[in-house]
Amino acid sequence: MIWTLPNILTLLRLVAAPGLAVMFLYFSRPYADWFALMLFVIAALTDWVDGYIARTWKQETKLGAMLDPIADKAMVVIALMVIVGYSSMSPWLVLPATFILFREVFVSGLREFLGDTAGTLKVTQLAKWKTTAQMVAIAVLFAQGVFEHYLGMSVWGMDQLFVDQIMLGEIEDLQGIRWKFEAMVWTGRVGLWLLWVAAALTLITGADYLRKAFPFLKENT
Repeated sequence: MIWTLPNILTLLRLVAAPGLAVMFLYFSRPYADWFALMLFVIAALTDWVDGYIARTWKQETKLGAMLDPIADKAMVVIALMVIVGYSSMSPWLVLPATFILFREVFVSGLREFLGDTAGTLKVTQLAKWKTTAQMVAIAVLFAQGVFEHYLGMSVWGMDQLFVDQIMLGEIEDLQGIRWKFEAMVWTGRVGLWLLWVAAALTLITGADYLRKAFPFLKENT
């Protein structure tokens, strides 16, 4: 049976991936940030749910095994494109995103070249942690965009000296500017740290996959 619940969830996650970019085309901020964050978190949760259901209910299929990594890569790649596009091209964000995108494209091409042999190269536990790190980092960075926009709305039209006095605690913070600023800073930092961790895991698992695939590459060349 192809249309099992895990396969349906995986297919929905795959279809939802382009929705991350569409949110920023049809909605203004911060609504686009909120919708993208919720969509990404729900999609990331279904990644765990469909795998759990497939194993528990013994509904693992070849179609699901093929679509699941494609859906994961589509979500991560599109989300990174959106985040980098709205980050003023910060090199500290562009570099780990580039490493992740390069690895995903390289491994996808390698799997295509290996054909049926690729199915014998099992997903490692470290590769699962890599995917988890990517998704958590992206979710936190989407949250950072939410706080950044709300902070901008709160200080809109205010004199810089007045804002500085609020930040120093000299004036009562009636609009929650200080906590919005702290939330923006910390989600940005944590999201960036996690993205670098994800990039490191991505390169390590990519190198490991190449090492395992190398004997098969020698046979086919």
